[in-house]
Amino acid sequence: MNLDRAVLAFAAVVVLLGLALGLTVHPWWFALTAFAGLNMLQAAFTGFCPAAMLFRKLGIPSGNAFR
Repeated sequence: MNLDRAVLAFAAVVVLLGLALGLTVHPWWFALTAFAGLNMLQAAFTGFCPAAMLFRKLGIPSGNAFR
């Protein structure tokens, strides 16, 4: 798995977790889904992604989107 796929998989887990918790625990958990969406949007324009930086430090090989 390269860095791009790891970031996409992590974002998907955060979105799904936020949705599940928002439906079952408390509606404020939908803010987690909104945060993940906003983070993906700003990463698309700026190239800055904290998750990519963390995964890179963990040794996941670089992909095409995040170098």
